[in-house]
Amino acid sequence: MDGTSDRSTGDWGPFGRPLFDDPSVRALSRVGVVDVGSNSVRLVVFDGAARSPAYFFNEKIMCALGAGMAATGRLNPEGRVRALHAIKRFQILGEGMGTGPLTAVATAAVREAEDGAEFVREVEEKTGVKIFVIDGREEARLSGQGVLLGWPGAYGLVCDIGGSSMELAEINGGTVGRRVTSPLGPLKLRDIKGGKRARKAHIRETLEQMQGELGAQRNRLFLVGGSWRAIAKIDMLRRGYPLNVLHEYRMTPKAVRATSKFIFDNEIDDLRLQTGISSARIGLVPHAAEVLREVVKFFRPHDIAISSYGIREGMLYEQMPQRLRDRDPLIEACRFAENKDARVPGFGKLLYEFIQPLFKSVHPERRRLVKAACLLHDVSWRAHPDYRAEVCFDNATRANLGGLKHSERVFLGLALLHRYTNRRDGTHFENLYHLIPEKEQREAEILGKAMRFGAMLWLDKNASPGKLRWYPKKRVLELRLTPEAEPLFGEVAQARLASLAGSLEAETEIKMQR
Repeated sequence: MDGTSDRSTGDWGPFGRPLFDDPSVRALSRVGVVDVGSNSVRLVVFDGAARSPAYFFNEKIMCALGAGMAATGRLNPEGRVRALHAIKRFQILGEGMGTGPLTAVATAAVREAEDGAEFVREVEEKTGVKIFVIDGREEARLSGQGVLLGWPGAYGLVCDIGGSSMELAEINGGTVGRRVTSPLGPLKLRDIKGGKRARKAHIRETLEQMQGELGAQRNRLFLVGGSWRAIAKIDMLRRGYPLNVLHEYRMTPKAVRATSKFIFDNEIDDLRLQTGISSARIGLVPHAAEVLREVVKFFRPHDIAISSYGIREGMLYEQMPQRLRDRDPLIEACRFAENKDARVPGFGKLLYEFIQPLFKSVHPERRRLVKAACLLHDVSWRAHPDYRAEVCFDNATRANLGGLKHSERVFLGLALLHRYTNRRDGTHFENLYHLIPEKEQREAEILGKAMRFGAMLWLDKNASPGKLRWYPKKRVLELRLTPEAEPLFGEVAQARLASLAGSLEAETEIKMQR
């Protein structure tokens, strides 16, 4: 897409006009969600850009409501008490944060327990919070929607594991398709008599039934749920992986097999100490690993992605108007950050248009990173100048941003680092650079230096600094300055243009636009 096609879609280009100030969107700016699961009870309060919300508040209490249900048929009594106390606290916190009424759902343990309905009534009487008990298929649908919140164009199979159940849902074309539920949660597997062999037979028999309902599934497998995230942390430990961000972390079927063996061959307490996984969670990991290994065998995904977004994000997605669902979560989050933190909100759009000739032929996936970088180029200006470049890199690679692969995080981080410095060696993050090829590192450097130069021609957000023209065959970078921008093209700006040209291996030509 070039500048002409940008104009064909209106002044705002292919990403559309920002929506975060629209009243229907601002209504979602602070939403409180309570998830009453079989293992944990959690409150999440979303804030910021609704399409890619920040976690304004996130607290989890490990209540183990589903522990022992196989024997008693009832919720764990101690877990009931702890869950009630947690929800009382969450209700008070929600009032203080201005969330409005909390949206609360309960899943497998509460829906299956003899005293589940009694517990729901007690919670409403004592806290005012109304819990909606959802069935397994609805749980699968919401989890699928949570994945779509992070990846609007995602397709494949979503696998959500809780304490007492495991759900599968197809996603494709922005919608959730067929869904199935099962009792393959680690709390239930722990109660199966007959040891590992009996559990394996039960898992395989259950997966055969699920596969019969879903049919062949050879696309990406999205893993949702705390036990899967714990396994991903252990996979990172086994591999010595340097970027400890779980969302969009990728594994292969071979890695799942290797990490399952690694879990079984090591002491659980040692793994807990090395990964920081809670003692309540780590106890479920071996049974979850048994399930994951068989899921991968049955459905043979081409790759596996960890999603930090699940049922809670699916509940937020449920409330979104379709035009917001269709937006790119990365771009919406970056626009929100620019509007909130940049010195001149709106200049990112001008900067993007100015440097775009350097990136005319790039793939749309790379163009969105160029756009994101321009929007974020000035949001870290408050950081100390000596550390600003590294702060930019750290923010980009570790921020709560949806729609970003790990390699894209590193690319975006390097581009923002080069917005403030010409060199990338000698930082604390050099161990992350190898996550993208050398060629992409140079492309990120060019983007960063282009922004570094373009920011020198800082005018009103509606003014034009001039135009860049790039002739790759001739290796010529042409700058056409407007009369307004000409006085800004001083020594520092000239040096930055020369640095950009050096990275492009190009000569420069300066022309005045009259």
